[in-house]
Amino acid sequence: MKVVIIGGVAGGATAAARIRRLDEHAEIIIFEKSGFISYANCGLPYYIGGTIEDENELTLQSPESFFSRFRIHVNVNHEVIGIDPKNKTVSVKDLKNGREFSETYDKLIISTGAKPLVPNLGGLDSNKKIFTLRTVEDTFKIKKFISENQPKSAVVVGGGFIGVETAENLAKDGIEITLVEAADQLMAPFDRDMASLIHSEMRKNNIRLMLSTPVEGFSENGSCVDVILKNSKNVTADMVILAIGVVPDSSLAKEAGLELGIKGSIAVNDSMRTSDPDIYAVGDAVQIKNFITGQLTLVALAGPANKQARIAADNICGLNSHYTGSQASSVIKIFNLTAASTGINERTAKNLGIESDKVILSPMSHASYYPGAKLMTMKVIFEKSTYRLLGAQIIGFDGVDKRIDVIATAIRAGMPAPDLAELDLAYAPPYSSAKDPVNMAGFIIENIKNKIVKQWYVEQDESIARDGSVTLLDTRTPLEYSKGHAEGFINIPVDSLRERISELDKSKPVYVMCQSGVRSYIASRILSGYGFDTYNFAGGYRFYDSVKNDRALIEASLPCGMDRP
Repeated sequence: MKVVIIGGVAGGATAAARIRRLDEHAEIIIFEKSGFISYANCGLPYYIGGTIEDENELTLQSPESFFSRFRIHVNVNHEVIGIDPKNKTVSVKDLKNGREFSETYDKLIISTGAKPLVPNLGGLDSNKKIFTLRTVEDTFKIKKFISENQPKSAVVVGGGFIGVETAENLAKDGIEITLVEAADQLMAPFDRDMASLIHSEMRKNNIRLMLSTPVEGFSENGSCVDVILKNSKNVTADMVILAIGVVPDSSLAKEAGLELGIKGSIAVNDSMRTSDPDIYAVGDAVQIKNFITGQLTLVALAGPANKQARIAADNICGLNSHYTGSQASSVIKIFNLTAASTGINERTAKNLGIESDKVILSPMSHASYYPGAKLMTMKVIFEKSTYRLLGAQIIGFDGVDKRIDVIATAIRAGMPAPDLAELDLAYAPPYSSAKDPVNMAGFIIENIKNKIVKQWYVEQDESIARDGSVTLLDTRTPLEYSKGHAEGFINIPVDSLRERISELDKSKPVYVMCQSGVRSYIASRILSGYGFDTYNFAGGYRFYDSVKNDRALIEASLPCGMDRP
């Protein structure tokens, strides 16, 4: 059997190695148009910022090491320029000498990945100070430009994973960064309320955010670049990084007559087989099923690409493997923060017509009495009628990745949201609490299910009457209250509530708040015991203040953009 693989990196290299492990005698040939067969794509921003110092660390395998270990023939700087499914051949161009030739195959794997989304904007093509970041070669170009020109300012266009990571790493190089994003938030996997914590961390590290600000073009300004913005004053910088997103690189598949899916992606079945039975496709170029919703989607992440490559290899070698979809679990470092998500967010659930509910809590990363405990904010989303887990978002410092992985596993296992309370998780004071944050989320959901607690949320704040028809109660200490509180809230500390219960009107609903949601929950139970109709605020004042502050900063931006945060 002869297998030709178009593209290396996560998908192609993984598939090749798996085929070899399953079939010692298969002839395996990889064509990769870049100069690198397998590289750490996710590590590229960290090389720019100097966290990864040696460029060789970015290269996971070389053609020589691949052949030595697996007897796989790797051809870098070779671009496949055509596929002929009828004759089962590919046309290849050697990019070093221009020679073109054809190669036959019995089975073909397309792992062409995605390419940067480059909008059709004026002034883009001719400007050598505007870069995209997708390949090792892109990284070297940026690194070389910085080394030779010592830029003092940069504009990063796009607030997704690459944009945020690049902004951080350029800032660590001492470059003044403006991050421009057309949407009203960074990091689309997160809901707008949780994204406020990310915005705060970026601003704290002197990243200027220009949200809800589309880019309209670019123009030369001496040795600099003018970034032309819609409804905003132009921003001038020494360099620009475009990180607007990626699109499937599916042109070969299209020209070969293979069936395409959403947004021009390659359509595959759960065996990773295309519309041609002898051609498979994996990675960022293919459409897959969302594990939560069952809908077709695109997920440009290394984890799913590796799994798909293994499944394609299995099926080529006669095994019966199936890809059941992705829940797009991800994690990102943002300066001192870690932000992670899995499943769908609340916004997506709403758009799909799924009636959802959520809990928001702020537990410590480990036992509070053990030194070094850090706060995290968790948002767990579930279907209202069935309590099916839909997704989670966690932002904090330590232990974020651990908790998101536990919830991701619970989602994959079909565990109902209240059952998070039952998980038997490892505990020692340096690592967790006897009630792990994941358990705590389960406890709150369990209380909601059993009608022990009712919640209210930050998005309801403006609709809550401030005319005296409801009681707004802050149960923190007077000192905490004096440092900031929500409009219209009176202060009765939770420990004094029983003695001062007569100050409250039992005929009015009571909306309760504290710093994190714990004391207000206790207050809600006290009030319920005295016959009050109570609602506990999800997330606490710290969360409330972050969301409100972030919105105020954005809304305070002037039309010209001069005071935009």
